[in-house]
Amino acid sequence: MPYPEMLLQPMRQELTRLGVEELRTTGEVDDAFAGTAGQTMVLVVNSVCGCAAAMARPAIALARQHSTQPDRYTTVFAGQDLDATARARYHMTGIPPSSPFIALIKDGEVAYIIERRHIEGRSAQAIAADLAKAFDRFCGTDTMPDMPESPELESPASYFSTFRSIR
Repeated sequence: MPYPEMLLQPMRQELTRLGVEELRTTGEVDDAFAGTAGQTMVLVVNSVCGCAAAMARPAIALARQHSTQPDRYTTVFAGQDLDATARARYHMTGIPPSSPFIALIKDGEVAYIIERRHIEGRSAQAIAADLAKAFDRFCGTDTMPDMPESPELESPASYFSTFRSIR
């Protein structure tokens, strides 16, 4: 059963006032993912969770100030827009459900994720810094950077703190 809309409205507005596009139906989610060919898109799975979402939303506001930006920002609301959230998760096969959650999509593929466990206990500034590094790496380039085949190819220090390869 979804949360009451009046409870969520301030949390929705915290993102939409920044220009983040709400995806409230499965069709809107499908269209957003279909439109990522040759583009980058941030998908925020918004949440009521005070402990993590209270840092995720301000992190998006800070990341929007970075010089390198994705082509589009979108959001679904876990606990309210149930079908849209399920469809977004369907498009990110192999990644466990988490909310809040931030994904950077490039050419229809998940390039970078920040799961709830990478949000909890961290400042909005630290989360935004992770996003800025991901934007610098994945946005404005024509190709997806190669990921190492095994951890031995690069030192762990060269990975972003919240990077999780899905390849």
